[in-house]
Amino acid sequence: MYTMDYFSTRGATERVSSAEAILKGLASDGGLFVPASFPQMTLPEIEALRDLSYEERAVHILRLYLTDYTEEELKGCVSRAYGHTFDDVRRAPVRAVGDLEVLELWHGPTSAFKDMALQLLPQLMSTARAKTGEQDTILILVATSGDTGKAALDGFADAEGIRIMVFYPDGGVSPVQRLQMVTQEGANVSVVAVRGNFDDAQRGVKEIFGDTAMAKELAALHTKLSSANSICCLLADGKIEAGDPVNFTVPTGNFGNILAGYYAKRMGLPVGKLVCASNANNVLTDFLQTGIYDRQRDFYQTMSPSMDILVSSNLERLLYHLAEDTRQVAAWMQELTTVGKYNASSLLPALRENFWAAFADDRATEEEIRAVYERTEYTLDTHTAVAYRAAEDYRRETGDARPMVVLSTASPYKFGASVLHALGEDTAQMDEFAQMECLHARSKMEIPVRLAALRTAVVLHEGVCEKDGMHAAVLSFAEA
Repeated sequence: MYTMDYFSTRGATERVSSAEAILKGLASDGGLFVPASFPQMTLPEIEALRDLSYEERAVHILRLYLTDYTEEELKGCVSRAYGHTFDDVRRAPVRAVGDLEVLELWHGPTSAFKDMALQLLPQLMSTARAKTGEQDTILILVATSGDTGKAALDGFADAEGIRIMVFYPDGGVSPVQRLQMVTQEGANVSVVAVRGNFDDAQRGVKEIFGDTAMAKELAALHTKLSSANSICCLLADGKIEAGDPVNFTVPTGNFGNILAGYYAKRMGLPVGKLVCASNANNVLTDFLQTGIYDRQRDFYQTMSPSMDILVSSNLERLLYHLAEDTRQVAAWMQELTTVGKYNASSLLPALRENFWAAFADDRATEEEIRAVYERTEYTLDTHTAVAYRAAEDYRRETGDARPMVVLSTASPYKFGASVLHALGEDTAQMDEFAQMECLHARSKMEIPVRLAALRTAVVLHEGVCEKDGMHAAVLSFAEA
């Protein structure tokens, strides 16, 4: 059996096991861990996944990358992550909506796609802690634009030997997203609003990871930092044959979910074009079309707040895989920090081979929610609507009629006011829970139980800090 090592996008000298990479979160040079190679899957192997459950498929894929975990350890982690926390036995069902397929990734406990990874990560991390003999407390730091925070809090709440602190932009998430976070129970959790946008919060977390003086202070407290970074159904339904390429459209701001699609393609799975869908903060659209990444632009608060991001962290991994030059990646990241932009146009041929990009502003997003509802009676959330619009744009502009799967990343109930407004409802006199009831009447979709329960949940976290107060907030939590 081969062993998969991991190294930093900014320097290949530090090689670690998967368990060590999971515990560390970020590499010591500030880069992101990437696998040393892409394991390959044959067509018979891919076809064999068709009749497996989601959990069985997950174990099959994970064991190719997490080679220092035993199969029994992986089965245990996967079972605990998905066995009792999702409201659909398929975990991520695919539904036909108009001419496209919609992959619903929001049937987990927080009604967002982040549950797919963040129900599993705490299980992998707890197992890794035992495997490596780690004795110090692991302090997870998370900057969230809305969905990651609650999913991470839910996954790590009361985990032994692990504490978690989440920073979110004050006023930059939906009311339901905020309620989900500030009512989180658990003796090991803390939630703090940052006066700024998501990029400010993310930059603050990265600065904390790079602060050697803080690392020493935390070491004295016996604490180490870590970070929480997220086909077969179409085969089973007879909509494609084994080996037929499938296109995917992904609404994204931080480039994590769509990067997973690129990994699948590199592994030999029949992934066609990956369509990157952005909102008005369309820095990724511009990059994929020009090869120039420029964060020096206006920041917009939109009706799809989980994508309100101008610095897309996971894009760094793609840069490495396309350039295969850690020094060049380190230089680009330094330019992004100091100048605010970098030019990677040398990668354009590879970018265009794998990706296509489009964006939708709030007006177009509302139009798409309304049009899809009127045509199909299916209710899109604000992020999925951006993706659905981009998928339609791609088909119209390219003529590519291959099967298209649109990734649906959140329940519409998390963004009730925006969705209802798009459907022509006046929500001025409705609170979040009246909006849920109204949306239920319009959509006929069940209200997720845990979202409905927020009505009586107690607010436990009311902390707010300035952008330059995040270091102090972390130390205060670590000392508590």
